[in-house]
Amino acid sequence: MDERDEKALSDIEKFGCHVLKVMEGDGEPCFSYSIGINKKQCKPDLIIVGLKLDLAHSIINNYKNRLLAGESFEPGKYYSDFLEGFDVCFIKMDKSYYEEYVGWGLWLHDGDDFEMLQLIWPTTDGFWPWFNDTSKFYRWAKPILNESGALSEI
Repeated sequence: MDERDEKALSDIEKFGCHVLKVMEGDGEPCFSYSIGINKKQCKPDLIIVGLKLDLAHSIINNYKNRLLAGESFEPGKYYSDFLEGFDVCFIKMDKSYYEEYVGWGLWLHDGDDFEMLQLIWPTTDGFWPWFNDTSKFYRWAKPILNESGALSEI
């Protein structure tokens, strides 16, 4: 086990999760995700694709704290108070994306026996990814990591 592994395990023990931030690169958008929420609370960890990394980190911590306070979040329902002025919703991340996106989760659980939700938000104009007239950039910046991978209403 190296220093990064120890830091991740320490954060999970101390804060209830560890957040990983992955910079944009090789034609892929940036993303952030948690590990440890599933281990500590038996609730899904969270991935956010395409938002600024520090904002995504803050939202993931807010999500974790809201879970600790007794809230639960269901895929397909809309929730406020994550992004100022906008509702968000969650979709269940399909395990076929785990290797590409959440390698540390695979490490922590020694396999894919854990759940992830993906947080989805609209554009500033109120367009959701399943609307036909969203921009090409928006579709690139926020791939939908559900079972079909398609931009369709949940």
